[in-house]
Amino acid sequence: MKKAVSGKDIPSALGPYSAAVMAGNTLYASGQIPVDETGNLINSSVADALSVIMKNVIAILAAEGMNLDNIVKTTVFSSSMDYFPEFNEAYASYFQKPYPARSFIEVSKLPKNAMIEMEFIAVK
Repeated sequence: MKKAVSGKDIPSALGPYSAAVMAGNTLYASGQIPVDETGNLINSSVADALSVIMKNVIAILAAEGMNLDNIVKTTVFSSSMDYFPEFNEAYASYFQKPYPARSFIEVSKLPKNAMIEMEFIAVK
């Protein structure tokens, strides 16, 4: 059985999909781009973009009684591999060992021309 995850602090999906879906004890989150509570894209730096993404990630997790420690896998899409060092530095400030498994993939373009997008899987 699955259910869509929603809440007042969770950004609305930009299309016909859920921001996240809970299936059993596992939460699958769609890609989160750096859109703040007003709907504005934050693309001033990779660290600022990740800060907004993580705020959204934390809201999704909290809606299901979880936190960052429940994340087992992240997938990051980036419009440039040049963002990798800055991303790593910022990302490390959010997670503790053992870190989630992670992929970092360069893509040609992201929704709203975001610099980065991150999806994740979390387990209760």
